[in-house]
Amino acid sequence: MNKIIIFLKFVFYVSIFALILLSLYPGSLIGLFLYNDLGHQPNLVENPFGTSINHFVSYLYTSVLGFFLYAKNDKFVKLVYLMFTLSILLELLQFIIPVRALQLYDLIANFLGVLVAYFLVKIYIRFKI
Repeated sequence: MNKIIIFLKFVFYVSIFALILLSLYPGSLIGLFLYNDLGHQPNLVENPFGTSINHFVSYLYTSVLGFFLYAKNDKFVKLVYLMFTLSILLELLQFIIPVRALQLYDLIANFLGVLVAYFLVKIYIRFKI
């Protein structure tokens, strides 16, 4: 069991690194790999909000993983604050990065992804006991 937790923590830290890299790289790395075009950002689901769904899913996944891993740890509250700060800060930093743009829908999607993850983990913990 301990090896699984260690592996999941590794996946969590790699996911955080990927969020930072994908958010701050000037252009779309996923678009580069999929379409050979830095300017094309793929959507997970076609929707009127564009790539904001991608942001929501990315932050939801990463936050749920981290919150479950640290739910019974003293670092849980710090991780919650870190994820909320990261979700806001990475979007705000796009304002100064070339070829990137601060988008309100993306900022809201980042924040909501972390918020939904927090409530899912809290509800799970409450009903598990």
